[in-house]
Amino acid sequence: MIYRCDPDQPLTEASFAVFDVETTGLSPAYGDRVCEVACVRLTGGVEVERFVTLVDPGRPLSPGAAAVNGITAEMLAGAPPFTAIAHQFLSLLDGAVLVAHNAPFDLGFLAMELDIARMPPPEGEVVDTLTLARRVFGLPRNGLQAVARALQIDPGMAHRALGD
Repeated sequence: MIYRCDPDQPLTEASFAVFDVETTGLSPAYGDRVCEVACVRLTGGVEVERFVTLVDPGRPLSPGAAAVNGITAEMLAGAPPFTAIAHQFLSLLDGAVLVAHNAPFDLGFLAMELDIARMPPPEGEVVDTLTLARRVFGLPRNGLQAVARALQIDPGMAHRALGD
C-alpha cells in the first residue's frame, strides 16, 4: 500500500517515521503479540528521534519467530508491556508519513496492540517499501535484506526491529 503524500509539502520538509515490529508469531488473529518495536523519525532527511525497546508480549515466542529474530525469553524478562510504551511510540508516529517494509503486517500488529491499550491506531500516509521494491526494482526477491543488498546498503542486524 502506498498512499499519496501532501503535494504541497516538499519531501525535504516532510517527517517520516520509519518503524518495525518483531513478533511472537505471524498473526495477531491467533494471539501473536509484539515483542520488540523500533522507530526512527526523520525530518528533512535528518534523524531527529529514535526509539527502540523490547516488549513483554505476555506469551511465549513461537519457535519459528525465535529462530528468525533471535529474541529469547531471557531477553524479554523485565521488558515493559506494550501498554507502558504505547504513548511514547505513538508520539514518534504522530504527524509523520509512516514507512515500513510490509506495512500491512506491522500495522496489523500495531493496531491490535493499540486496541488492547485502548488507544486509536495512527492516522496518515503510509509508504510500504515492500510494495515500492516490487514495483520499482524487479528483483527476484523483495525481502528487506535482498533489497538492501541490491542497493548496496549494509543490511545491518536482520530481523530485529531497529536493524530492519
